[in-house]
Amino acid sequence: MFSILADVNPYIPAPSFLNSGDTAWQLTAATFVGIQSIPGLAILYAGLVKKKWALNSAVMCFYAFSIVLITWVLWGYNMGFGDPVKLGAGWLSQLVGIPHPAIGAAAELGQANIPLAGSGFPPLRFAGSAMIYFQFVFAAITPILIAGAVLGRMNFKAWMLFVPLWSSIVYTVGAFMLWGGGLLAGWGAVDYSGGYVIHLAAGVSGFVAAAMVGPRLLADRASFDPNNLIVALAGAGLLWLGWNGFNGGDPYFANADAAAAVLNTNIATAVALLCWLVLDMFALGRPSAVSMINGMIVGLVAITPAAGYVDGFGAIATGGVASIVVWFTLNKLGKVGFLKRVDDTFSVLHTHGVAGLMGGICVGLFANPAMLEYLGSSADKKKTPDVSVTGLFYGWDPSQLWKQLAAAGVIIVWNVIGTYIVLKIVSFVFPLRASESDIEGGDLAIHGVDPMPA
Repeated sequence: MFSILADVNPYIPAPSFLNSGDTAWQLTAATFVGIQSIPGLAILYAGLVKKKWALNSAVMCFYAFSIVLITWVLWGYNMGFGDPVKLGAGWLSQLVGIPHPAIGAAAELGQANIPLAGSGFPPLRFAGSAMIYFQFVFAAITPILIAGAVLGRMNFKAWMLFVPLWSSIVYTVGAFMLWGGGLLAGWGAVDYSGGYVIHLAAGVSGFVAAAMVGPRLLADRASFDPNNLIVALAGAGLLWLGWNGFNGGDPYFANADAAAAVLNTNIATAVALLCWLVLDMFALGRPSAVSMINGMIVGLVAITPAAGYVDGFGAIATGGVASIVVWFTLNKLGKVGFLKRVDDTFSVLHTHGVAGLMGGICVGLFANPAMLEYLGSSADKKKTPDVSVTGLFYGWDPSQLWKQLAAAGVIIVWNVIGTYIVLKIVSFVFPLRASESDIEGGDLAIHGVDPMPA
């Protein structure tokens, strides 16, 4: 009897375009990325900062995560992934999408689609809501990374205004130009999962913000020892494993390339951590836990733009090269000239900005054309070729490397200009820098509570 009723039941669980495996993985990957921010970075920052700033650093993370979600669904998503704003001929109409809400029934339940970029991959097999949420967690983590450059002195009210403005005005442009099918995508530049859109942008913007907000108190710059390294390592571990969703979710399908991206992410991260540890032991004579976290982050960031374009050998090379270069820029170049004068609390310019740049360059060097992101559906590969990227070391064609460098230049220039403008706007409303009494008192002065009393 039950089988007869089942046979005549007229309902189906989902529209024909939807694939449950792709949908489940996209939502899972998005959740992994969200965990990187809360509690991952909140815990990491709270453990690494001086005790009196533990609560403030975590609150900055939770606030940013929340406010970006609201701005993202109301206008930000379509600015990064929607139809372009027609600002003029040519590249002027390839910069940003039209701002409008993305949370109507049709947008949430209908088939996900990126209008300008959609011809570069198969039709997506999940609902728009899955894509909106997946891209939100990327948008949210970026200003949280910027926070790492200004911890210990930024006015919280200024932070509350800065985050939605920066996310709306600056982040969406970079996302549209590379991921939304805009200007840089049209040039042929690639960013698998955010080495440019997120990390290079955060590193550059964080440095600009640190310069404009000003340094911490001299006493804090001289002594800013972590208050709880075990807590910091727990946050770092959430960041590492959360990165499986960061890179594994970006083919937009639960396919072979997604699996390769996850494996390559972990390979590059392990190599970078070990290289950094060895360099520290030679330079300092001992292993440093804080520096080891830096090495881990550099590996994660560097492989991000390359994760599905390189094979395992390319992942080893990317992790090793990036770790050595960033260790040098942070420990040597960062201590001279203008870089020394700017108080970038957690060296975000180096661990995210330089690491993201190195990852983009490594795409131009190590991308293996046999690493297929999508398969051509036609027997005639000239009509529907497989989708992959070819680096310099596979055929000695430097064209992809030049594209990566050009895209990096655009992202750097845009984030310097855009972040400066946003911070100037904020400064007309609130002081960028906390009052001296707030900087002296930290959590107790700003939030009225000491989260870790003696």
